[in-house]
Amino acid sequence: MKPLLIVKNGSTHPEIAAQWGDFEDWIASGLGAARTSVWVVDPREGAPLPSPAQVAGAVLTGSHSMVTDREPWSEQTADWLRTAVAAELPVLGICYGHQLLAHALGGEVAFHPVGIELGTVDVALDPQATQDDPLFHGLPANFKGQAAHRQHVRRLPPGAVRLAGNAFEPHQAFRAGRRAWGVQFHPEFGAAATAAYVRLHADPGQPAPSVADTPEAASLLARFAALALQPHT
Repeated sequence: MKPLLIVKNGSTHPEIAAQWGDFEDWIASGLGAARTSVWVVDPREGAPLPSPAQVAGAVLTGSHSMVTDREPWSEQTADWLRTAVAAELPVLGICYGHQLLAHALGGEVAFHPVGIELGTVDVALDPQATQDDPLFHGLPANFKGQAAHRQHVRRLPPGAVRLAGNAFEPHQAFRAGRRAWGVQFHPEFGAAATAAYVRLHADPGQPAPSVADTPEAASLLARFAALALQPHT
């Protein structure tokens, strides 16, 4: 069986990593790494990304970098994403990965005009997502997700399908083609990690954002693994 690829676009804060591990650890756990082979590649260190034919699917992590900086490693990853989507490799972009997927396919990424979205937030699925999207089908129309982002997808790529949003962020999730998804929220974040981000990034002059468990959002990683590992039809 081919492995699932984790494209490591960034790392969490050192004090968080020391206690709970890093982005790729949380993602691997959600994918079911004990049962599925996982391959982590860090393009920031110059590591080449594999051919899409070598892997069953790819998850792109978040990052403290900004897509709009267009760092060389990020633009090279965007080039790889265009090839992967064209090959119909299952792809799941998370936060930075979501924004990079949109950018790679012709969408627009920018700083959110209101600032940071932080803490546990509402996610509302569009009707077509609950009815027939392969990844989101069967989830409740409204659920909670973890958020920590300053940039967002201001405009979806041509032909992309919006799947979810909320009052702060209209593009919480989208699908491009048949098998590529982006989610602005973090299915890999647990409540403890989110609470740590709130402590580090919340405005001290404002009430702290709420934090809670997000089991429905977290289920997307196992859902994606099952989808990626099933025979391609």
